Amino acid sequence: MSANTGNKKALSKESLTGLAFIAPAVVLLFVFLLVPFVLTIGNSFTNYNILKPGQTEFVGLKNFIKLTRDTVFMKSIVNTFVFVILVVPLQVCLALGLALLINRKLKGISIYRLAFFAPTVLSLVVVSILWSYIYNPNNGLLNSLLGNLGLGPYKFLNDPKTAMACIVVLSAWQGCGFQMMIFLSGLQDIPLYLYEAAEVDGATGFQQFVNITLPGLSNIAVFVSLNIVVSAFQLIIQPMMMTAGGPQNATMTIVYEIYQTGFKYNQMGYGSAMALVFTVMVLIITLVQNKITSKLNED
Repeated sequence: MSANTGNKKALSKESLTGLAFIAPAVVLLFVFLLVPFVLTIGNSFTNYNILKPGQTEFVGLKNFIKLTRDTVFMKSIVNTFVFVILVVPLQVCLALGLALLINRKLKGISIYRLAFFAPTVLSLVVVSILWSYIYNPNNGLLNSLLGNLGLGPYKFLNDPKTAMACIVVLSAWQGCGFQMMIFLSGLQDIPLYLYEAAEVDGATGFQQFVNITLPGLSNIAVFVSLNIVVSAFQLIIQPMMMTAGGPQNATMTIVYEIYQTGFKYNQMGYGSAMALVFTVMVLIITLVQNKITSKLNED
């Protein structure tokens, strides 16, 4: 047997081994992503009802035309973008601040790291229920604390003006621990000699932060921001558990509206149209983000 034949058999065996390893991921991708996506496209042009699948009819663009007049859906789009705009800078700043705080060689600092990271591993359902008690307008912890300062009481989740802000604070608090660890790894990768040289030159702590720390974390900050944006657009559990989209649809989000339309009101065709529009929106935002990220990396 020639050497070439032996090499071909070895490559063939390696290829089969590689295919065997990626096969489960490919199957899951096909079953839970590609197939639902194709079905969503097909259903968006029908009046498909979960409880009456035999009465499904092709309605063309009727669902999409209806979306343009759906005030709740339009409100959910605005609410989702408001949430993203508010939670991204808040969560990034919290994560960076905590990372700077625990990036110190102090006794017992590992306990603080664990405490700050702990909310990330908690169930969002549990966290939302706990914060609902904190925000309770009658006997909630927050109103009790503010009452001692002569402030309040406030309605918090029961007020359309403050309900979304309350969810933003909760979401930033719950998620910043994970981003904190990412920033911490970035801080520890910045060479110490840069700070030592800056101290010799007489740079203050703030000047070191602006001229050394922030540039050293620029790529990580972009990565963290993109992750938060992607997660923020998927907001559903917090409003579902805390406000049911209210009051006055002030916390209704796109994903929550899609869920209610498809599974609560059984209008799967109309919900699929919403999902398709949402997918296009996220795709456009992702492309813009990739372009901005590429440009920043080039600079």
